[in-house]
Formats: sequence, structure tokens, C-alpha cells
Amino acid sequence: MSAIAGLYHLNHEPINLHHGEILMKSLRKFPADSIQVWNDERLLFGCHNQWITPESVNETLPFYDYDRQLAITADAIIDNREELFERLQIKNSDNPNLTDSQLILLAYHKWGEETPKYLVGDFVFMIWDQKHRKLFGARDFSGSRTLYYFKNDDKLAFSTTIKPLLNLPYAEKRLNEEWLAEFLAIPINVESVDPSSTVYQNIKQIPPSHSMKVIDGTVTFSRYSFIKKEEQLKLNSDAEYEEAFRDIYDKVIQSKLRSNYNIGSHLSGGLDSGSVVSFAAKALEAKKKQLYTYSYIPVEDFVDWTPRSRVADERPFISSTVEYVGNIKAHYLDFKDKSPFSEVDDWLDVLEMPYKYYENSYWLKGIYEHAAQEDIRVLLNGQRGNWTISWGHALDYQASLLKQFKWIHLFKELHSYSENLGVKKSRIMAAVRKKAFPSFYRLLSAAEEPYPMLINPGFAQKTKVLTKLQEHKIDVKGVIRTNVFTMKETQFQQLYYWNINGNISTKLSLRHAIAERDPTNDLRIIQFCNSIPESQYVLNGQDRSLIRRATKGYLPDNVRLNNKTRGIQGSDGIHRMASSWNSFMEEMQILSKDEYMSEFLNMDEVRKALTSIEQNPHPEKVFDDDFRVLMRTLIVSRFIKKHFEGR
Repeated sequence: MSAIAGLYHLNHEPINLHHGEILMKSLRKFPADSIQVWNDERLLFGCHNQWITPESVNETLPFYDYDRQLAITADAIIDNREELFERLQIKNSDNPNLTDSQLILLAYHKWGEETPKYLVGDFVFMIWDQKHRKLFGARDFSGSRTLYYFKNDDKLAFSTTIKPLLNLPYAEKRLNEEWLAEFLAIPINVESVDPSSTVYQNIKQIPPSHSMKVIDGTVTFSRYSFIKKEEQLKLNSDAEYEEAFRDIYDKVIQSKLRSNYNIGSHLSGGLDSGSVVSFAAKALEAKKKQLYTYSYIPVEDFVDWTPRSRVADERPFISSTVEYVGNIKAHYLDFKDKSPFSEVDDWLDVLEMPYKYYENSYWLKGIYEHAAQEDIRVLLNGQRGNWTISWGHALDYQASLLKQFKWIHLFKELHSYSENLGVKKSRIMAAVRKKAFPSFYRLLSAAEEPYPMLINPGFAQKTKVLTKLQEHKIDVKGVIRTNVFTMKETQFQQLYYWNINGNISTKLSLRHAIAERDPTNDLRIIQFCNSIPESQYVLNGQDRSLIRRATKGYLPDNVRLNNKTRGIQGSDGIHRMASSWNSFMEEMQILSKDEYMSEFLNMDEVRKALTSIEQNPHPEKVFDDDFRVLMRTLIVSRFIKKHFEGR
């Protein structure tokens, strides 16, 4: 993958080449295999290129096509190359040498602004259409790569990262208070409901699933991709659904393995990353290459406090997968010197904005660091799997059958589920009724404990953030009042869910020259999974049924059929902070009295959380609201005070 940057003058004046140098110089902290710039009088394109795929080696990027009068700079790996070769009628003899950026350019020459609809992969690109005096670009459907931009009345600048834009002399650094208000008020790991916004007032980003067009000084955006329920796939048997799944899953995973370098993968003890690893290891074996896997494990002296249905140390399951699949060089990493607290400053530097997922920060970054040492250039994961390949919630499915009065089907599933889990049907039916009629049972139960309001009430009123979040149906109390089917639909419709993963994968990949690839988030997989009947996802009382059945012979049964325990990563976070706990508490005491940060933060809640946890840092509090309030306060305060205090 690459970092790209560019300048474009909206007022027809010549660009300042020194400003282009500022942009490109700001990217030098990232490793690069080549650095190139192309410009004409009004425009400059730059690329800080990392060679991931065979076709990208010695690639000319930015690239100018003299015949078609088109220029491109791109950060892209295109996965449906064969399909595009056929659609564009490209000769077989030209295929091996054609870079992904040139392929995008040929697609644009044929389809124009419709081009992003035909592309599958991780990409952002900008094209200068000299003939039509048009600047056109796009970001892939899930925003797996970032592209930020600054615009004023006469200038447009863009970059994969934020800092190059802030270094331009005309780009003033200003805090985006609306973004900050949303960040503080939203309980879940969403930063903002505006997918184009950032923490900086004058820096925006192209939203996922959007294209950008500039003609005659006017900038417009258009959404080109909408994930929706597909026409239902009707096959003759359960076995045919399993075979169809394996066929497309294998095709998708194979398309993610294009690299002359080593291939790595995250590996937990579950189905998602396990299935990715099993298919990838078999595909690489045919190429006489080994798959490297990286697994987080708790530190040695950690005592597992998690309930019986959860497991903090997934080594037994991971080892089973490694031994069963074969062709794997496995790494079990405890990152004993890292913790959520120790990594805050580095994460803020990497991400260029505050973040919420501190629980997993130390091991996510640690895996990249280890993978880079072993010449990994592609790192697989199964992060989106819960919403695609391993979809299927038994109780919610049974609740839907109850609401539809499908009694025979319901009792068949209820009976099978009871036998599978060894739980009485009466207990299961009670849970099903609550899911089917949540409003009624909510009246009979005690009120759920709301998430503490971390935002200062006055700041919330000033920015009108609570009204805005209510319009987007986000409960600021953190109470879930919807079913999993609605949640799944929202995951693919609301673009603000996508930006978090794109920011992490882009910034970490640039730092370590590693492309993160998620087959479970591939557009072809999403479309296929959305076409499968719900009855294939919950079958014979088995949740996540399709992936369990389809991976027979790919995963060991203790992993494939495990429905009693699930891994819980990051559960040793507070335990890891034992040696630095006093430093953490001292900093929080100072912050709780900080007048500048009190303009934004509800310090009553901060002090309440501090009192609750200060003398009682039990490891099991790592996922509690008190610890969450303190860590979010710490993270956002360090960022704001470093970049904006005194401005």
C-alpha cells in the first residue's frame, strides 16, 4: 500500500512546488520502496509507495497516460483483477505486468465516474482527467484506506495522513468542537456520526463508499455503494450452501495473498480468524510458502477472572488450529512490557486523533511490530466475521420465529438448542420471549445502569450534540434497545461505523509497510452472506451454523463446534498496569482538576470514577465503566492538551 498526497488550485493559479515538497517531506517517517511526484501547472500528485504486490514492484506512481491524458496517484490493492481484465478486454499477455493503479485508470477511461462500483479491494485514488479538466477520486466501500483533505476558496490539498496537511502554511490547526462533543458523548466505539469529519475543524476526509469530483472549482461528493439485502440464493440442500460458501471464501482469500513477501495472519481461538488461517495456509502450501500467525496471550502471572463462558487465554484452541491446519509458523505473544497505559502517546501519534479501543491497543500494535521483523507485507484478519461469515444468533433467530408464529420450526430449533447446550427448554424459552418482546420485559425488570455522561453538560448544550445523536438513534446512555438483525443492518448502512477500522489499518500499515487484509469484509463475501437464508445461519439448534458446517475438515472440532466458551481479549489490561498504577492515578488526579479540560469533560463523573477505582484496581474492572471513563479522559486530554491548549 502507499501514502498519497496532492495539491490542486481551484482558481487556475499555478501551484507552489514548495508546498508539494512540504506534503511529501511529512511522509518521510514512513518506510517506502519508492517516492515519486508528478505535476503540471495547476496540479501536483505524489506517492510514497510501499511495494506489497508483485505488480507494484518498480511501479511508476503517480502515473500519467499520455494517450488518454489521464494521471493517477493511488493507494490501492484491487482484488477482482481477473474480472476487470475480462470486462475491459485486456489481453492475457498484458495481465501480469499491469499495476492496480493502471487498471483503475483503464476502468475510469471506460466507465468514468461509475468506476468505483466495479472495483473490489482496499483503495483510495485520485485521477486528473486533463481532457475534461476534472479531478476525480474515490474511497473503497468500507473506508479501509483513509484520504484526508483541506479546502479553502482557492486551494485543495489531500493526503493519506493528516499531518502533511497541517504543515501547509495556509492550513490553520483548529479544534473541531462538534467532533469532540460526539466523541465524548457516544458510549460505543464510534467517534462521530459525521463520517467526513475529523478532530480538526479544517481537515475532512472522503467518507467510505464515496467519490469526490472537482470541476470548475466546485467540489462535490457522491455515494456510490449501498450494502443491502441481496436476492435470496436458493440452493437444493444444506451441503450446496456449504460448498458455495467454501468456493467464494477460498476465491476471496486467495485474492488477498498477492505478495512476494511473507504472509501473516492474526489468529485467536475462534471461528473467524481460524477459518481465514485454515484457507490461507492451504493456499500458501500449494505455492510452497508458510503462513505466519500472531496470537495475543495474557501475561504469565495473570489469574483468569473471567466467567466460565469466557476464556482469557485462548492458547488451547489456537494450538489445536495450528496443529490441525498445518503449514503454520505460530507466534504466541504476551507483550509483557506493554499495557493500555504505556501505549497511549504512541497510539495518539500513529492515529493523529483520540481513540477509544485502549483495551486492545497494546497487542494490536505489538503484532504489527513483530510481523514487520519477519518481512511480512500482508497481514490477514477476520475482524468483520461476526457480521458476515459467522453470522447466526440462535436465540434471536428463535425470537423471530416466535414473532412470526412459526411454532413447528420454533420448537424444533428450541429442542435442538436445548440438547446442544444441555440447558432446560424452559430457561431457553424464557430468554427467547425476552428477545421477542423486549419492551414488555423491560417494564418488569430493573432499569439498566446507564453509561456515565463524560461530556460537560454545558459543552453538550453549546454543541447541541445530544439532539444530533438522538436524530441518529444513538443512545448516549449506552443501553442497547434493538435486536441483532437491526444492528447488522445498521452496521452496513451507517458509514460512521467504518472509519475506525480504516484509520487503524491505514496508519499501522504505513508505519510498518504491511497491508492489513480482511477477507470477511470483502464486498463479494458480504454480498454472498447477505443472500443466504437465515435458516442456514441457525440450523438444528446450532448458532453460526454455516461457518461451522462449511469448515469441517478445515478446523478441528473443538474449535469448529465450540459453543460454550468465547475468547475475551484484553482482560489482563489492568493487571498489566500494576507497576504504573500510581503514575496513572497521579495523572488522573491532576486531570480531574484541570480547568482547561473541564470545559469539555464532566469532571464530576471523572472524580467519581477515580474514587471508585483508585484504591481498588481489581483486574476484573478492566471492562467496567469507571475504568473506561478514566482511560477515555486520559486519552482525549493528552491529545487536546498537546495540540490545542493555549491556541
